[in-house]
Amino acid sequence: MNAQSSSVSRPLQAHAQAQAQAPLRRPSVSSRFSYAVSTAERGEDGRAPAHGQIEEEIAEIKRYEDFTTIDWVQDAAQERIRRNTQRRKTAGLYGHGRVSWRYQLWESYDAAQGWIVVTLIGAAIGLNAAFLNIVTEWLGDVKTGYCTTGFYLNENFCCWGEDNGCPDWHSWTGFEPANYIIYILFATIFAFTAATLVKSFAPYAAGSGISEIKCIIAGFVMKGFLGFWTLLIKSVALPLAIGSGLSVGKEGPSVHYAVCTGNVISRMFDKYKRNASKTREILSACAAAGVAVAFGSPIGGVLFSLEEMSNHFPLKTLWRSYFCALVATAVLAAMNPFRTGQLVMFQVHYDRSWHLFETVPYIFIGIFGGLYGAFVIKWNLRVQAFRKKYLTKWAVLEATLLAAGTAIICYPNAFLRIDMTESMEILFLECEGTEDYHGLCEQDKFWSNVLSLTLATVIRIFLVIISYGCKVPAGIFVPSMAIGASFGRTVGVIMQAIYHANPDSVFFSACVPDEPCITPGTYAFLGAAAALSGIMHITISVVVIMFELTGALTYILPTMIVVGVTKIVSDLFGKGGIADRMIWFSGFPFLDNKEEHNFGVPVSTVMTGDVVTIPMHGMTLEAIEALLKEPNYQGFPVVENARNKVLVGYIGKTELRYAIDRLRRDRNTVVSPQAKCNFSPPEVTGVVPITPTVTINNVDLSMSSTSIDFSRYVDATPVTVHPRLPLETVMDMFRKIGPRVILIEHHGNLMGLVTVKDCLKYQFKVEAAENPREEREIAKGHEKLWHVIESIAAWFSTKVADVTGGRIRLGNGSEETSGLLRGSHGQIMDGDEDVGDDGGVELENR
Repeated sequence: MNAQSSSVSRPLQAHAQAQAQAPLRRPSVSSRFSYAVSTAERGEDGRAPAHGQIEEEIAEIKRYEDFTTIDWVQDAAQERIRRNTQRRKTAGLYGHGRVSWRYQLWESYDAAQGWIVVTLIGAAIGLNAAFLNIVTEWLGDVKTGYCTTGFYLNENFCCWGEDNGCPDWHSWTGFEPANYIIYILFATIFAFTAATLVKSFAPYAAGSGISEIKCIIAGFVMKGFLGFWTLLIKSVALPLAIGSGLSVGKEGPSVHYAVCTGNVISRMFDKYKRNASKTREILSACAAAGVAVAFGSPIGGVLFSLEEMSNHFPLKTLWRSYFCALVATAVLAAMNPFRTGQLVMFQVHYDRSWHLFETVPYIFIGIFGGLYGAFVIKWNLRVQAFRKKYLTKWAVLEATLLAAGTAIICYPNAFLRIDMTESMEILFLECEGTEDYHGLCEQDKFWSNVLSLTLATVIRIFLVIISYGCKVPAGIFVPSMAIGASFGRTVGVIMQAIYHANPDSVFFSACVPDEPCITPGTYAFLGAAAALSGIMHITISVVVIMFELTGALTYILPTMIVVGVTKIVSDLFGKGGIADRMIWFSGFPFLDNKEEHNFGVPVSTVMTGDVVTIPMHGMTLEAIEALLKEPNYQGFPVVENARNKVLVGYIGKTELRYAIDRLRRDRNTVVSPQAKCNFSPPEVTGVVPITPTVTINNVDLSMSSTSIDFSRYVDATPVTVHPRLPLETVMDMFRKIGPRVILIEHHGNLMGLVTVKDCLKYQFKVEAAENPREEREIAKGHEKLWHVIESIAAWFSTKVADVTGGRIRLGNGSEETSGLLRGSHGQIMDGDEDVGDDGGVELENR
């Protein structure tokens, strides 16, 4: 919809009479202002200093309309008009020979502004990633001990050149149970601090952020989600959450803080502050850079942004994403946070080849990856539903107890005690030429290694299910890769044992004598790829990321085999990874292009038939303002009259509100509430204004005979379809064209309208109707679990009161505990309440 203008006029005869009687005087300020803006729009040298102000004001209004969708048709039209206006202005200046070197310099800067922004953003992302890597490693190691030569050094830097500790690295005490308690205390404190920071300052910093960013790139407006406070708290709380030992990763949140960085920096430049399509390019490029610094994989990051994040990825965005990922990775490499030349800790190199008979265990690993993804997605969504209904009031307590429980469970296991990235580094390595970790490469410890790795796999799966989604910065990339690595290493150890027991078997005939045949580290590497592909439902980007991690050309084919099998198995349980399912769970208006629907119904089944319309003539300003106060409307179809409803156009709520406010502000007088409003569509001309202008004539606006003309605001060419058009086609139009609303007309008469939310509501209703019994059983299971938690809480409260003689009371029975947990007035809280005035708003529930 084109942005339009409004003008105020009286009936022609009265207006001419008033002009004849009035003395000749200088035109008013508002009239001269309108003329200046109008000439600027036509490409003339009108010297309109307020032109940018009007455009900026409307952009700011739309920016702060939370939980709405961007109309990409309107945004593209405005960008074309801006370019045409700039081109006409430039042609006029060159034609008159008035081009100075300053203007040529500004023109060059404007053309190069995109690359300047991408460079600054990439450098900032690389610096932030290096800082987070250093802090995360230290927080992860300080739970187990400290360095005597420098308290600020982690274990790797303290024991430089040593693989299994050194005299300079000391445990906290010489008594192992005391070290166990200190480990738990550190984990609990880190998680409590991270959850408190998130709840107090930036609720949007919780979680991974990938689901929301996909919706934002698609055009969903979420105020504050990419703001400065979210960036700051995410960067501070993320190392604390990882250091606490929770089964969460920093690779998913790295995409969030990278996109936040891009949003904050790009807002400093006018070209990106007012243009949604250009901002979308930057956000897509930032998502690529976030994955690039997380895995040390710039090409993999670009492919991840293409495959997972953006449904609109033109060639220019591809090139910008590549350049941003390149700059971010180069800065990270220059910072060299690990002082090894590696961009990530678990980066390895393989110099051995693989054998054809290993395809069998590779397929088995791929099947595991698909089953793992389906299992975790299913049960994590159930945990999320339980958390949303019962635990959101106690987000900080939940994260703290999860960290304490994780520390208690993980400390006894050698592969769970250490950081997940460090465990992957150990599991990926070849046995020959490296130090052994807890007998992992010793043949006589086969059964203990298999048992330990199997327990690590099962326990980590359980912890990921209950931890992902708690109110701390939390990703699922690395936890899934760690699970796949431990399972893959288990398969590799078993294969190696089978080979040593039967070296002369025909199955192993391809092995060369007196040389290692089976490399268990490669199985761990392939298991990590399978689990990552299974949980996210991505394929090509996983293969490239794993290739860039290892640099092993020979293992591209095994990786493709494993990921292909994982993809086949995953699709048997439904399309879309955990990020897509979280979008569905949160009820965001996002149409996923991965799902293929066949509803078999026309769009008239879904459309809203009872539409509030505006007639072309006769509606008063008072009635218009009453409509604008309604929160459920984003715009109004314009019809000839309320009786025949012949569609003539569409007018947006934002532009209409802005025009009325600016009319009163510029004129500084009272406009009669009974003034008649005109919404006739504008005549088709070659000139379309880039922003609304306000033309004020010298009339008495307080009179009821005043007529307010909004004709230049009306979009005469809205997107319309026939009521019998299939719903699937309309959903494709929303994905590919990107309108905010589609009007339904039949023989020129308005029948209704449809939005993305209408399509999704129908989709949710169809999906719920397929399994109504399962939904009821899940709800009953949640209620039973909640009663168990209430009973445990009441018992614990009673014991504490008995031990302390009643001086400490945590609760007075299950009823009061239930009331506390459910919040005041017995209402379920959503967990995003204390957001203050910074712009965070509670997420809209489906």
